[in-house]
Amino acid sequence: MYSELQKQIEEVWNNRELLKQEGIKNSIRQVIDLLDKGKLRTAQLDDNRWKVNEWVKKAVIMYFPLQGMQTHEVGIFEYHDKIDLKHDYAGLGVRVVPNALARYGSYLARGVIMMPSYVNIGAYVDEGTMVDTWTTVGSCAQIGKHVHLSGGVGIGGVLEPVQAAPVIIEDNCFIGSRCIVVEGAHIGKEAVLGANVVITQSTKIIDVSGSSPVEYKGYIPPRSVVIPGSYEKQFPAGKYSVSCALIIGQRKASTNTKTSVNDALREFNVSV
Repeated sequence: MYSELQKQIEEVWNNRELLKQEGIKNSIRQVIDLLDKGKLRTAQLDDNRWKVNEWVKKAVIMYFPLQGMQTHEVGIFEYHDKIDLKHDYAGLGVRVVPNALARYGSYLARGVIMMPSYVNIGAYVDEGTMVDTWTTVGSCAQIGKHVHLSGGVGIGGVLEPVQAAPVIIEDNCFIGSRCIVVEGAHIGKEAVLGANVVITQSTKIIDVSGSSPVEYKGYIPPRSVVIPGSYEKQFPAGKYSVSCALIIGQRKASTNTKTSVNDALREFNVSV
């Protein structure tokens, strides 16, 4: 559908002299506008696998040098940046509480609620998701439907390298207060992360719900209930505790999403 646009982006990526051409500039701006409207994504499900659209990320990177610094005034507040803020939240069907900010080039679907929080360019936030107070959604992060990002959650941005997968939070996840999910980590559908869980590509994720531990890296399986943990690691100076994430059980597939979250918190005593 956008093959000609993709071809132009790839050409200018390999020859930055083309950035001087007005037609090329317009093509890059068109990509950002399509991102803003949710018609393009930096990553998407393709045959049940997440595929990174590298050419779209390349357009985002090249968009910055095209934009001059501007002063933006919002009421009594002043900002000085290269990227515009999103507009027309009423038309989008998005509720935005004062001091919440979303950059142009990010997508907010109908029914999204933004408490005082921040969504960066290239991010995709699907319908019915709550972005709670002081939460940050980094560039290119993919947030599914009816996700709850609790207060102070940090969702990392992954813009470069262009082939790197962004952070992916799938539908109906509950991410507890002060959780950090970065470096392209992938949280499967309906997972529950208790407060202060940190997930990076190097975090050891240990499923302790069975008779023997099962380890993951950078991935939380669907419906997992996760809490912070630690394990002992030998260093030259001695043994020390290292942070990890513990999968202690699963949400029940037989219950609806809201009930399932409450069950997880009750049965496993997960702090949020």
